[in-house]
Amino acid sequence: MDLKKVEQQMANLEMQLTFQEDTIDSLNKLVTEQTQQMTEMQRQIRWLGKRLKQMQEQNSDNSDPAKEPPPPHY
Repeated sequence: MDLKKVEQQMANLEMQLTFQEDTIDSLNKLVTEQTQQMTEMQRQIRWLGKRLKQMQEQNSDNSDPAKEPPPPHY
């Protein structure tokens, strides 16, 4: 191989490496953002689960006919 061809191959490899490094950095940032979003969504889901449980408990308390006051005509 002649020197010019080797230099061209080295330049191509350096460009590919630079492109791959940029791609890895971009993907790493994206994964970090998505991890933060998932953590926030998990927190919200836990809060919604607790809130739903509270609402169900309130509805079950209100749906017991023995706990309701008698109608006014009694």
